[in-house]
Amino acid sequence: MTGSIDPLRQQFDAFKALPRDTPIQMLNLVRLNKLAAYPEGHPDHGKGLSGLDAYRAYGRTTAHIFKRVGGRQIWVGKPEGVVTGPADERWDLAFIAEYPNAGAFLAMVTDPEYREFVKHRQAAVEDSRLIRFGAVEAVGEGFGE
Repeated sequence: MTGSIDPLRQQFDAFKALPRDTPIQMLNLVRLNKLAAYPEGHPDHGKGLSGLDAYRAYGRTTAHIFKRVGGRQIWVGKPEGVVTGPADERWDLAFIAEYPNAGAFLAMVTDPEYREFVKHRQAAVEDSRLIRFGAVEAVGEGFGE
């Protein structure tokens, strides 16, 4: 089974159909390849870089684009274990990125420079989840209220 690295067309279309003018948060769960899987012809192909090395290159090279569209990382952590869910599921990285609106996220992922640098992410990632959230007004003090 291959992992989820990039959105499927229908997933991206569904994202684009959601409201674009409100702040959004994107939960990122990432499982890294042991060795980065750069395609032949890429300058980093065959260099023996780890998936973490490649993911760090992705972050480093795209940071200015992320910042330019108004994005910011609001939480980052290293998953330690699954409490509820498949026992064999594991993630190496987890973080929440916030954007001023969905249009900002779309501007980032369609930027020609970003599209070149995202190759580091594609080489780094074995599997991932990217889940969009919109804020809701809390009505109580308990979970889900």
